[in-house]
Amino acid sequence: MATNLPTELLRSFVAIVETGSMQQATERVFVTQSALSLQMRRLEDLVRQPLFHRQGRKLRVTAAGEHLLCTARQILAMNDRVLAALHGQALSGAVRIGLNQDFAELFLPGVLRDFTTRHPDVQMQVRIGGGQELLEALRADQLDVVLCVREPGDPNMIKTGSMAWLGDPLLLDRPILPLALLEPPCIFRAAALRVLEASGRPFRIIVESASLSGVRAAVQAGLAVTCRNTLFIDPEITTILRGSDLPALPSMGFALYVSPQASTSARHLAALVGDTTAAVV
Repeated sequence: MATNLPTELLRSFVAIVETGSMQQATERVFVTQSALSLQMRRLEDLVRQPLFHRQGRKLRVTAAGEHLLCTARQILAMNDRVLAALHGQALSGAVRIGLNQDFAELFLPGVLRDFTTRHPDVQMQVRIGGGQELLEALRADQLDVVLCVREPGDPNMIKTGSMAWLGDPLLLDRPILPLALLEPPCIFRAAALRVLEASGRPFRIIVESASLSGVRAAVQAGLAVTCRNTLFIDPEITTILRGSDLPALPSMGFALYVSPQASTSARHLAALVGDTTAAVV
């Protein structure tokens, strides 16, 4: 007798892999963490293979899990296409989306893959840039959807977060704090300079880049401190800098804008981007 793989188990499995943890996956598939654990045990029983192993506090996908992941995405994409066609929801046309670099590096590949797999007739156009630049493009009808970092109080805010100082702790001992910042306009740059000036902490910008990769390289090399959201952290970057040596930073948020003229395809993409942001950040 053939063994059936329930789509709800596959969808939960993909969500865990893409978000990196069961806790974050619960916000995407809308089940409790205990229920999600039971689902994964049932899926492992069905495939007769372990799908995850723990490395410290993190879940890592096994070789069998990697193999299942590709197939699971194909099964779910086919399932979604069939339902969309039957419900008259097949999407087409062009969708233009703008994102900050932070988001583009974090989850853009997964979002684009999911959306284009579900809706292969939609043409994606992606623009990476600063928040002000992207919002101007949205107002000029050059973009349909924008996800960017904004200051608190923005009516389009979908989630709030914290700014953090990042860099080598040894740099705090220097009489003049070396900084790596993006070129203006940038709310992280503005916040860092504002609080440093207000506190009287001497500083000097030694790296100024139009690209987030330039700032990241300076921090990874131990040359400078920067101010970003904690999304910026990865294993190559030293931990968040805390203590009285640096002034407190303000909060920030993630705002999602959708053009009033946005197509149905664009609104579907905006919903996926919003859900992914809420689950990941």
